[in-house]
Amino acid sequence: MRILHTSDWHLGQHFMGKTRQAEHRAWCDWLVQTVVEQQADALIIAGDIFDTGTPPSYAREQYNRFIVQMQATGCQLLILAGNHDSVAMLNESKDLLAQLNTQVISSVAENLDQQVLVVKQRNGQVGAIVCAIPFIRPRDVQRSQAGQSAEDKQSDLQQAIAEHYAQLFAKAEAKRAQLGVNVPIIGTGHLTTVGVSLTESVREIYVGSLTAFPTDAFPAFDYLALGHIHRPQKVAGLEHIRYSGSPIALSFDESKQQKELLQVDLDANGLQRVAVLEIPCFQRLISLSGSLAQLQKQCAELAGQLDPDAVAWLEIQVQVDDYYSDLDERVAALCADLPVEVLRVRRLRGNKIAGLTRNSGEVLAELSPDEVFTKRLHDEELSDAEIEVLKGLHAQVLESLQETEA
Repeated sequence: MRILHTSDWHLGQHFMGKTRQAEHRAWCDWLVQTVVEQQADALIIAGDIFDTGTPPSYAREQYNRFIVQMQATGCQLLILAGNHDSVAMLNESKDLLAQLNTQVISSVAENLDQQVLVVKQRNGQVGAIVCAIPFIRPRDVQRSQAGQSAEDKQSDLQQAIAEHYAQLFAKAEAKRAQLGVNVPIIGTGHLTTVGVSLTESVREIYVGSLTAFPTDAFPAFDYLALGHIHRPQKVAGLEHIRYSGSPIALSFDESKQQKELLQVDLDANGLQRVAVLEIPCFQRLISLSGSLAQLQKQCAELAGQLDPDAVAWLEIQVQVDDYYSDLDERVAALCADLPVEVLRVRRLRGNKIAGLTRNSGEVLAELSPDEVFTKRLHDEELSDAEIEVLKGLHAQVLESLQETEA
């Protein structure tokens, strides 16, 4: 049995004003070709197929186009909802897509048998049983109780999620016994587990409650296909519990990652092999950081590494101690001859502003409120007009306080 595991496509994402439509189309075309080449029996998308609950029309079109392409390959498609996905939107076409060899699991079902799926090999024989578990919303498995502390709510949610996994695993074992076949049991999930490495584009999904799910609370799946974390990785060093990561870089701190599609081979004895298939880069993202002098050198080195026919998206992080009113112009000059588009310029604080009074030998107690405010304004990136407005507001606050004290 050969499974391909992916997640976190985020169709419809806008990245600093840029659409990812071309990248997602290229990714889907590459994936369909890979499914054919590897003769995969099933493809699992472990959540966040869309970037928002109301994706733009072109993202929905890409979704439907991909499913039609997949149907022609003979590979079964399993789509699990993530925290970004809309349950209602995925359910709109769920029954129709079932006729195209595609199973969509958008939420925890009232009848848990609907989440236990039998996956067949291309020859028609049963190849695996899948516990199809999407992003679990607290309201799906947990009842709130008056007077609970935050710690109690976290503990209860963790226990409820663990029980949901255990119930489905038991049903999968019963289904396997009923069919009289010795096949592996695969699990899915869309959540954060203990000890994983995050990126800046990953959103907290259980705010104020569950932070990370313990690995030992999962049942004994032969393979567990996880989503939500964009960096591909094993969980707790275990070969059979994996995050596939996102197929494209969704933030600049993912720009140096090699994105992966996981090829999972199983048989009656369980997991045999997990092979990493490297995904091509469809849009290059580059992040440079340093002083202006260092950035000038980095840009010169970058010139020989770029494809002149493909514009890269660039983030510049400038480490400065002094205020430059023309910083954007300086950055533009550094990149003028490069096939890049600067999407973000960030000013990083240097060591000069470690305190308001370090160089003068003054202490804060010796300064008046006006002097502290003036020194603080000097360190900010503000226009003369903005400074005057803030000075006026500051004066009003001081006057109000003085009247209160009087």
